[in-house]
Amino acid sequence: MLEVQLVSPEAVAYTGSAEMVVARTVEAGDIAFQPGHVPFVGVLAVWSVEVVAPGGGRDVFAVHRGFVQVSGNVVTVLSDVSEAAGEIDADRAAEALRRAEAALAANPDDSEAEAAAQRARLRLRVAG
Repeated sequence: MLEVQLVSPEAVAYTGSAEMVVARTVEAGDIAFQPGHVPFVGVLAVWSVEVVAPGGGRDVFAVHRGFVQVSGNVVTVLSDVSEAAGEIDADRAAEALRRAEAALAANPDDSEAEAAAQRARLRLRVAG
């Protein structure tokens, strides 16, 4: 069994046991961690982290960059922002996406608007 922690500067978003953790890294793409995984440190992409609980239930979090570390059977996710699916305000995320897309229509090279759109799309996907 894995012990999992999702930590941000504001709080510990999640702590518990899991059979598997799935994340997306910048360098390696999607990666799944199970008990006995080799030590690993990676930079997280703006994507979801899924924690597969014993029995198959899943907790999904929107993670806005950060790091994942695996040591022994401990998986630690350090991120500036990590939001559980149930905490995401889908209406607010949709409005943020509309604003970002309008900014991108005005200036396709606006990297801040592109990053905002990416975060909003992630929130909407995770919120379901």
